[in-house]
Amino acid sequence: MVPDQPGAPTDSPPPAHPSVAEQQVVGEPVVDERVEPVGERVGVVGERAGAVEVARVVDRVHRESWSTVLASVVRLTRDLDLAEDCTQDAFVQALRTWPDGIPGNPGGWLTTVARRLALDRLRRETNLWRKLPLLVEDPIAPGDVDNPTDPLRLVFTCCHPALARDSQVALTLRLICGLTTREVAAVLLIGEPTAAARITRAKKKIAAAGIPYRIPADHELPARLDVVLTVVHLVYTAGHVAAGPELRRTDLTGRAVELARLLVRLMPGETEPQALLGLLLMTEARGDARVSRDGELVLLADQDRSRWDAQMLAEGVSRATAALQRGHGRFALQAAVAGLHVTAPSWERTDWTQVVRMYDAMLLSWPTPIVALNRAAAHSLVPGADLEQVLAELDALGNEPALASYAYLPATRADVLARLGRPAEAAAAYQTAMTLTANEAERRFLATRLDALTH
Repeated sequence: MVPDQPGAPTDSPPPAHPSVAEQQVVGEPVVDERVEPVGERVGVVGERAGAVEVARVVDRVHRESWSTVLASVVRLTRDLDLAEDCTQDAFVQALRTWPDGIPGNPGGWLTTVARRLALDRLRRETNLWRKLPLLVEDPIAPGDVDNPTDPLRLVFTCCHPALARDSQVALTLRLICGLTTREVAAVLLIGEPTAAARITRAKKKIAAAGIPYRIPADHELPARLDVVLTVVHLVYTAGHVAAGPELRRTDLTGRAVELARLLVRLMPGETEPQALLGLLLMTEARGDARVSRDGELVLLADQDRSRWDAQMLAEGVSRATAALQRGHGRFALQAAVAGLHVTAPSWERTDWTQVVRMYDAMLLSWPTPIVALNRAAAHSLVPGADLEQVLAELDALGNEPALASYAYLPATRADVLARLGRPAEAAAAYQTAMTLTANEAERRFLATRLDALTH
């Protein structure tokens, strides 16, 4: 089995890891305020549109512009709950009014409406300034609505060191990605009540502690960088193998790439933002090729490389190379793994020995169960590898709590067992993986592999 996408193991807690995810794949809600998705086709701007057409446009704009609209309103209100309520209300107004004509700039329309709703709410407060939460920022200049750094400000607020790591991740997925609480729970492999509690706890902490809504000062950035990079990478992973019927969500992967670019511009002298951007670009460049015309998963070994985005791939390789020349942090090493895959002339000529070495280097500074799983998966593909030894490594990882509900562990075991000529055990492992994956395309892929073993 092959990685459809090499790349970065994620941390705390592990979502679908691109490398194992597509090596083995395998492969990655209802009470919520979010506008119900019904499609993504754009309507005719300025002309009357039907309700279904408007809902499609609203859903697309929700995916593309949620974080930008919300961040702009947060900057005005300094209150996360109020900003979220008003942003959601703006999308509801869009559903009601856009049948009379979809605006030419839907995101700008939503931002303006959401901010007006927020101002109206604030004016109705009898003791406005006393009741405002303590989220602070410098005064806003008149007419200052659109600010390209707003999403990055919101990320740094969500990732403030005063918040627990699990709350940082959950809040970022909720506010930056616009995921429902159920979707956040699926990404983090936790229960929905737990996800809701983490989000609520983080919001209360921000208000009570007066956490500022700003990009940190230069001297604060290095200490804040690692968690922000981790969360941006997790956002990408949430879209790379999405929970639900679609294999990927390009709104989430695209948002992560945009945030990585902002981080590079903010900290041009730092190695790891460059490495992360290179990693994401090399992964995103293969996005279209990893989904067949009928929506099925296509592993790297079977991909049509002519469908890879050559320009995006070249930029990713260039950024990863530059990062590796300046340091060997965990994102630089993950980018190196991705680079080994995309620069190989073919799947058959991938340098698996070097891939294993990269994971060995990662384990020295980042000894997580997911890195160990990826290393074992890569080791199984080295020519002449001792598959019994690989299986022993995988069985040992079965004792890791972090991998208890991680579909890629049993999927990797199934692949190795099948290659060892133990089809009954492989079939059982594939069935386990099918019960654990939250993505329907992965589940169909696993079913195909299972069927091949039993027929």
